[in-house]
Amino acid sequence: MKVYVQSVNFNADKSLIEFIEKKLNGLEKFYDKIVDSEVYLKVQQTSEKENKTVEIKVNVPGNDIVVKKQSKTFEEGTMLAVDSIKRSLEKIKEKVKVK
Repeated sequence: MKVYVQSVNFNADKSLIEFIEKKLNGLEKFYDKIVDSEVYLKVQQTSEKENKTVEIKVNVPGNDIVVKKQSKTFEEGTMLAVDSIKRSLEKIKEKVKVK
């Protein structure tokens, strides 16, 4: 699966991008018809510790799954978002089986 990563207001390092790609590629175990995914990493200019936003859009035929998570680190946000996407993919897979 092709993973597009865009970082807003900062430059993402190579290890972070590899981590995100590895986690998203693991989603193909849950649903094999994923076309690609887009990841937007943003740093909010606030005094809060949880100022990192991870937004992931997974393109699936007939559906787009969009999950947005805010956390202290991009890795933590990615993990939370991927868990949400897994649940969504399982629901889509169940609907396909029913048809």
